Amino acid sequence: MLSRPMTPAGERLLATASELFYTRGIHAVGVDLIAELAGTTKKTLYDRFGSKDNLVALYLWRRFERWQAFVEERLAACPPGRDQVLTAFDALAEWLAANLCGCAFVNANAEIGRTDHPGVAVIRAEKQWMRERYERLARDAGLPAALGTQLHLLHEGAIVTRTAGGHDDAVNTAKAAARELLATHQCTFGQPPATKPEGGPS
Repeated sequence: MLSRPMTPAGERLLATASELFYTRGIHAVGVDLIAELAGTTKKTLYDRFGSKDNLVALYLWRRFERWQAFVEERLAACPPGRDQVLTAFDALAEWLAANLCGCAFVNANAEIGRTDHPGVAVIRAEKQWMRERYERLARDAGLPAALGTQLHLLHEGAIVTRTAGGHDDAVNTAKAAARELLATHQCTFGQPPATKPEGGPS
């Protein structure tokens, strides 16, 4: 999102802001505190990022990149098929277990509250990527892409239920629902359909 490499001061500001935004909330954190804890000045923050809104957007973008890399690493360890689809839910459970303040994108969307904020485009990009990733997982498993859209709804529902609803087992519940959804579809997951032996009963 930046047109030039980050300076050391810029990286410190971004790292500090990212930690504060995630753990304390976007509105609760001011630029004075970010600059102070990063060991720089408010002027440097504005020189580098232009505004707090831009800093929020970059925080979300960096988190999006980390999430993408995390998901792809987990998926790469499993061959295409039903198990790989379910691995996406395992990755989500692992990520949320390690990030105790819930989903940064859900939290930020609730706080931002306006569509013209630059962070909203990042949030929507993450949601679009995740939906398209589930659609591709479905296709790779020999299933229609529309099923991937349904799986993505389970994924997002689990995030909101766990983050906003405090239901710690939400992802496991969504995974169980995804397993049932997969089971309702006649799919060979890349294998040729079963055939009856010659001379066997019809």
